[in-house]
Amino acid sequence: MTAKEYLSQAYRLDQRINSKLEQVASLNELATKCTHTITGMPRNPGHGTSTIAEVVTKIVDLQADINRDIDCLVDLKREIVGVIKAVDNTECQTLLELRYLCFKSWEQIAVDMGYTIDNVYRIHRKALSTVSIPERVQ
Repeated sequence: MTAKEYLSQAYRLDQRINSKLEQVASLNELATKCTHTITGMPRNPGHGTSTIAEVVTKIVDLQADINRDIDCLVDLKREIVGVIKAVDNTECQTLLELRYLCFKSWEQIAVDMGYTIDNVYRIHRKALSTVSIPERVQ
């Protein structure tokens, strides 16, 4: 695994969490659309579970999955912070933090740091060359 791949893991995990949050919102919307028809007729006992119960179960499962992913993201970010702090150059540290922990675009990093985009790319290459990936990951 390259330094760039290692550092990019947090962004990918963050994207998956956001995707699951969108799924929960969609399921919540679906759950509010579910209705029951009340009649005086007895129901068929073998008819199965109600749609609302199925949706609620899916929401609960997805939320538990999101919580596990968030725990992983927090642990991963903590590990990445340690890797970035091990880089000697503070300019490189700042760039790596902005890109891989704050998920900022190259253009925004250039503005924030007061550099041209070419300088940001140059510093990024330099920073990646000094990153030491933990052995358990390699």
